[in-house]
Order: sequence, then C-alpha cells, then structure tokens
Amino acid sequence: MRLDPDTAARLASDEGLWRDFNDICDRGGRLAGSESEKRTFALLRERVRAASPANSGRSIPVPYGGWRATKATLKLADGGLVTCHPLVRTIATGKDGLTAEVIDLGRGTPDEFEAHAAEIGGRIVLVRHELMFAAGTIHRRRKYDMARTHGAVGFLIAGPLAGHVVAGSSGREGGDGIPALGISPETAARLVRRAAGWPTATMTIETAEGPAETETLVYDYPGLSDEWVVLSAHVDGHDLAESAMDNGTGLAVVLAVTRALAPKVASFRRGLRVMFFSVEEWALTGSAQYVKALGETERAKIALNVNLDSVAGSPHLAALSSGYAGVEPFLLAVAEANGQSLRTVRPLMTNSDHANFALGGIPAIRLVAGFDDPAAHLRVVLTPADTRDKVAQSELRQATLLTAALVAAACNADPAEAARWRLK
Repeated sequence: MRLDPDTAARLASDEGLWRDFNDICDRGGRLAGSESEKRTFALLRERVRAASPANSGRSIPVPYGGWRATKATLKLADGGLVTCHPLVRTIATGKDGLTAEVIDLGRGTPDEFEAHAAEIGGRIVLVRHELMFAAGTIHRRRKYDMARTHGAVGFLIAGPLAGHVVAGSSGREGGDGIPALGISPETAARLVRRAAGWPTATMTIETAEGPAETETLVYDYPGLSDEWVVLSAHVDGHDLAESAMDNGTGLAVVLAVTRALAPKVASFRRGLRVMFFSVEEWALTGSAQYVKALGETERAKIALNVNLDSVAGSPHLAALSSGYAGVEPFLLAVAEANGQSLRTVRPLMTNSDHANFALGGIPAIRLVAGFDDPAAHLRVVLTPADTRDKVAQSELRQATLLTAALVAAACNADPAEAARWRLK
C-alpha cells in the first residue's frame, strides 16, 4: 500500500503542482457560465494534454439552468445601503425590491425554525453561515429550504469573517424560490430585534436566467480489467475571489496525480478515470447528471470514487466515507503505510460530488482539509478571503502524495478488498 519510491519522488519534486495551482487562481473564481470557468477548462485540457498527449479525453455536455445576477442591493431601515452578495440562483425581487421585517434565527437550526414558526411568515429570515467541514453542520441550502417552508419572503445569511460577505448557492433548482443574499456579520448585528419591534430591510435583486450548458471533462487510462477508480474534482467556484481552496487545490492535485500515475496505469488491476465536474456549486448538478446516466453494469465497474474538494488550507486531512464503513480500514492502512495521519468521517455529507456517487451505490470518499477545525483557513471558504495566500505548498504537496497513494492502492487492490468497500 506504500506509494512506490519512483512515483513518490516524482511528486515530491513536481514543480508543476504549485504552477498549476497559481495558474488556476489566476483565472478567477470560475463561477459557472463565466469566462473564468471556460478559461479554466481550457487550462485543464492543456495541462492534461502535456502530460499524456495520446489521451484527448472526452467532453460530456451538461445542460443546466443558467443564471447571473445583474443587480443586488440591501438597504436597512436605519440608514443606507450595505454590502451584500446574491446567492447563486436566487430569484429576482423586481425593480422595486422587497421590503419586509427581518427575523434573526441565529444559527438557523431546525429547533430555532420550529420555535419561531408562527413568526416567520411574511418576514425575511436571517441565519448564520457555518463551517461547512464539521460534524453536525447544517448546510445553507437546508436553511433556505426551511425558510421557504415556513413562509419566509426572503433569506439572508451572514458570513463568518468580519468585513466580508458570503457567497454560495441558494439551493434553488429552478422555478419558485425566495430572494437570497449573503451579508457580513456586521450587517447581521444591525438587524437584531429591539423593544420597538422587528428591523426592516429592502432587498433588490435583478437576474438573467435561461438555458445554459457546461461540461464534464473525462480522461480514461485503462488498466488490466474493465473496472475503474474515479478521481474527481470540481472546476466551478464563485466570483467573490479566486476560489483558491475551494477548489483550486483539488484541481491542482488531480493534475499532479494524473501526471505521476498515467504512465503506470496500464499495469494496474483497475483503470483510472479522471473527471473534472462543473456546476458543483449549483446543487452538484454535473456529477448528478453523470451518475444518473450510468447503467447498473457501469456503476458496478466503478470500484471507488476519490473526490478532492478543498484539500489544502490546513495540514490536517480527513476522508468523508459517505456511510461506506468497509472502505475506512483501507483508507487508514494506506495513510499509515505512507506516514500520513488521516481522520475518517462516516456520515454521508452531501457537500460535494462524492455524494452523488455514494447515493448511486458507488463507494465514494471526499478528501478535505481542516475538518472540524474552526481555526483552519477553510473557515473563509465562500468569502472574498478564499485566496491563494491561505494555502501552503507543503499542504498541497501532502494532499498530492496521499491522493496518489490512495488512488494507486485502490487501482491495485484485490477483488476481496474492493468488495469490502461496498459494505455499510
């Protein structure tokens, strides 16, 4: 299970890892449908072609509901406009905006929604953004759905970082919804309830929507059998900053691992399928379409999905095993054999593309940095502070070495070992 010395040495000295990471960040936040996203796909094609000229890959079209915000403002009754950011796929308010009272539900737990159920209807709900990589996290999309269910007319979510708004998806798949904005913690502090009553705010959002198409980029490197290990990362991000940790790190590591392993895969028991998904930030749309289109035979041939999402920004790595208990001993054994520490987290977390593989009956893990660590740089993901300076070269290298070891070991695991990965 130990990565062979030649591959380990090649990865340890690969100057392309840091170059790729910076080049990806240079292309911007990669919001789906933007020129930044398109330029990044072009970069990925260029870098994979340089590593394996004979493999031109294939592109799977991904139709989705296109969206962009053309205007977003938030005006508080106590004076003036404040900085805000439209959540992806929020509905528009119309040119006159939406004025309503704001009810602050704190963190926005199910208990808080239930306790205030009689007061939510007709008001704008305010909740807090949480560290996404933590046990017990309540995802933003779930809070949005609870607000809608309880009759809220608008949705505000306050970010974790002083002076910064927060981005992310509203969770709306299309059709009806409620206007949704990300705000700063300072703005949230101005929206507290007082003895005089609930505060009032005016949300104004204008959007453009229509059919759109992106892609899933796939590179197959066949092994000795017709089985596959899928290595994946998502391309798209947000337009607040560089989306460096989420997910420039994952993309750079996939490129480095592909360079190192591609020449060796022909002798592996299983082939390597490298996949670059998009519209992940839009309810995991790209991977959902891919898994849905797979027949039962094709699904059975995928032994494992290793999904990389936000793999640097902390030196501490965790593998989310998506309820597949049988894969955990394998993961830990590979990590230990390669001198790395790894935490495994079993409950299924639907916060990246691995979730669609897992829900489709395919063993899947997400490798992530900084899990359950509120001090890690990962706390600023989805804010303007998600920039390359939060990532240390040593962290990116560590994630690359562990990923290569996991993928190589998975490609070469015997059938009995692979069968255990499907156990829950």
